Amino acid sequence: MAPMTFRPTQLLFLPGASGDTGLWQPVADLLQHPAARVHVGWPGFGPTPAHPSCRGFGDLVAAVLGRIDRPTALIAQSMGGAVALRAALARPDLITHLVLAATSGGLDVAALGAVDWRAGFLAANPALPTWFATHREDLSAQIPSITAPALLLWGDTDPISPVAVGQRLAALLPHARLQVVAGGGHDLARVFAAQVAPWIDAHLSGV
Repeated sequence: MAPMTFRPTQLLFLPGASGDTGLWQPVADLLQHPAARVHVGWPGFGPTPAHPSCRGFGDLVAAVLGRIDRPTALIAQSMGGAVALRAALARPDLITHLVLAATSGGLDVAALGAVDWRAGFLAANPALPTWFATHREDLSAQIPSITAPALLLWGDTDPISPVAVGQRLAALLPHARLQVVAGGGHDLARVFAAQVAPWIDAHLSGV
């Protein structure tokens, strides 16, 4: 049975562990959907200043939930996708759609062939909080309860989140569609914005 969907009035764009709030900007600029666009930053990551209230993954989830006061679509990259799934579990009444790109999605990605990138990433970015690198969470038992329609965007050359991860999420989410971008890497949302933006528009419009 198809999910009961309603249109979002805001789009929350969530970055990955780099905290790059500009990653989704090319897609946001191309979208035709009329909902307000909000680019969320993670305190202490990328250009977003650190804040003493942000000391763990749960604080990122709480920050996103604090912005969900109306029908909302979550458009998330990598680590942001795990945040988005937690938010969708917490607020099924207001999360209208999910768009997840190259995410871990709260799964055991190592078992699905993913390269462990965290130690090298922290070494290259010593100013980042270290707690995100030790966070582990298995949401596989809870994900099937998420009824919001989900668009899954994966690149077929991404070692950090290989296509097998997207396939596993597609199998767990009741209303999911997986789109694989040929030649896409972990930054496919930026590099292939012109390709993925129409898919996102169609997804948000229920086409």
